[in-house]
Amino acid sequence: MGAVRIENVFKSYEKHDVHKDLSLSIEEGECFVILGPSGCGKTVLLRLISGFEMPDKGKIFMNDKLVVDGTTKESVNTDLRGIGMVFQDYAVWPHMTVFKNIAYPLKIKGVKADVIHEKVMAVVDAVGLTGMDQRLPSQLSGGQQQRVALGRALISEPSIMLLDEPLSNLDANLREEMRFELKALQKRLGMTIIYVTHDQEIALAIADRVAIMGTDGKIMQIGTPIEVFETPVNDYVFNFLGVSNFLPVTKQGNEFFADGQKINAIPANTPPESSNLVAAFRPSDVYFTRSGEGIKGKIMRASFLGAITDFLISIGENTIRTQMDTYEAITQDLMLEEGDECVVNFHTLNLYEKSQVKEGETV
Repeated sequence: MGAVRIENVFKSYEKHDVHKDLSLSIEEGECFVILGPSGCGKTVLLRLISGFEMPDKGKIFMNDKLVVDGTTKESVNTDLRGIGMVFQDYAVWPHMTVFKNIAYPLKIKGVKADVIHEKVMAVVDAVGLTGMDQRLPSQLSGGQQQRVALGRALISEPSIMLLDEPLSNLDANLREEMRFELKALQKRLGMTIIYVTHDQEIALAIADRVAIMGTDGKIMQIGTPIEVFETPVNDYVFNFLGVSNFLPVTKQGNEFFADGQKINAIPANTPPESSNLVAAFRPSDVYFTRSGEGIKGKIMRASFLGAITDFLISIGENTIRTQMDTYEAITQDLMLEEGDECVVNFHTLNLYEKSQVKEGETV
């Protein structure tokens, strides 16, 4: 049974179309991540699902029950949709203790005090705040405050959790810690999570499935983290899922050339029939030598980063990045310096019709 089903939804603000004919199905019990750049409509979609916004057209179902019809404007109230929501800025009440913050949704429903106490203490333990129930938010770290917000959303036992960039205000170490805790909590409670973010590392780490959203609000690709990372449908998706290199490519017969030089790698995908091609590859897909067969390049920058060394290489008018294990580079006499010539080859690459990414762009 689908937890959320979105059918042909349209949403505009004045003359700006955010979503046009958007359809999406999210399964019960999965962690579904919507990944896209700022301003693409991720948060708007969450607000449509939650009931904070009304679509212009289209329908939204939750657990196979119609909750909103954009055409007739019929809508189930937010508090009756069985959802919990966690925001980017925590939104905890500074004058309330951890206990009172988490208990608030039950208190306004008139739940008995002894039941509230039992439920709150169970949630306090579940979100890792044991022993902190009488602290104020000012006495907590950012990560602990986000746990309070998560606990407050969980206390009503929602079937669906909506998470709007909840970790973006945390430092790098806390983000890493919290993303694994969120995934573990979701598995333990068996609830459905819809998580929106622009952070591809978080998306790939916690998602059962990922939807990549384009700048125009359209869904470009949906799949497991491995599927979208290994087989991106186009250069836009490839570019959005990590550090990427792009080289303009020409085709002659069944062979491909960059800067007039033959590429000695078999494409990982089936290249489209187009004269306007771009080769997409990760830094880890590139290797270089001092001589031999391959594409001639020149070292533009060599950055020693400890365990790895990062190289920027020019190929004609374009530049690409690659990284090498520093020990390997030293033992193979490949600690090249700026201005040194080299020969570039590829472990693998994808060929796309150039659309979203500029020629030679290195992200």
